[in-house]
Amino acid sequence: MDEIRVENEFAPLRTVVLARSEVMIPEAAADSPDARFLADDWADNPVGRDMRDGAPERQAAWERERERFREVLERYGVRVLRPRALTRPEKTAAGSDGYANFFARDPFFVVGDRVIEASMRFRHRRTEVLPMRDLLMEHVYPADCGYVAVPAPEIPEPDDPSLGRGPFLEGGDVLVLGDHVFVGYSGLASNLLGARWLAKYLEPLGYTVEPVRLHERILHLDCALGLVRDGLMVVCEEALLDGVPRVLREWERIPVDLDRATALAVNGLPIDPRTYVTDPRFEDVGERIRARGVEVEYVDFSITRSLGGSFRCSTQPLLRRS
Repeated sequence: MDEIRVENEFAPLRTVVLARSEVMIPEAAADSPDARFLADDWADNPVGRDMRDGAPERQAAWERERERFREVLERYGVRVLRPRALTRPEKTAAGSDGYANFFARDPFFVVGDRVIEASMRFRHRRTEVLPMRDLLMEHVYPADCGYVAVPAPEIPEPDDPSLGRGPFLEGGDVLVLGDHVFVGYSGLASNLLGARWLAKYLEPLGYTVEPVRLHERILHLDCALGLVRDGLMVVCEEALLDGVPRVLREWERIPVDLDRATALAVNGLPIDPRTYVTDPRFEDVGERIRARGVEVEYVDFSITRSLGGSFRCSTQPLLRRS
């Protein structure tokens, strides 16, 4: 039987879900103000067509990025699980809203021994948990852990740019530090109603849930704040509108500016407190981390980053404990 537990963001990673590489970006996304969190190179991706059909060479390169990352994880003894592909009926049902099966972090997340299905804001991501359900059935249902889902979001008016009240709660906005859980919100993904729901669920279990207000160009909290090991973080302070959360103010900071944060410089992944993965584009950040005694692995993730996420976004731990 699997053990399911996430103690924090940097405890040794033992079992992880690594995302597939499937997406159809909807036509409506091309001119949407919600695309403000994306770097300029996101326009290199096809719109209105499955990446596999619209840019097959780019699709193959994207899959190679994920394979190289998998090889790094397995070299450090991490057990890597992969979700299934989207089915034809799932793709057909999505219609013009588009579909996604490309970032495992967001459609569900783990806090302690609690697995929580998320509630996604963007229409093309609202069914993104479906390919994860086979994994959850195999590894979570039999485990000694809790398993719940955030309430489904309301159906908004067609002209509502907020896409309704939600609640919206996405895994990229959730950072775990023992019994303290941070939830980011910028207006692009999770919202305060989602944070309120999480507090309603977790606080009776002994957790403190702290909302963190984000700059409007930041999709998720893990694009602005990364906990590398106890006492060390990579952070874009400009993106944290109320400053660094109080419980982290004594931590050593490796600063990143807002433009670099939107390019995903903060979204590396600790494998354990001594090992960190990032993109060679951010070698300056990696070398500052290395100078603090942490080994750094580099994997080119340029296509993944062009879609709005990087190493943390591509993974969801099922077991991360000392």
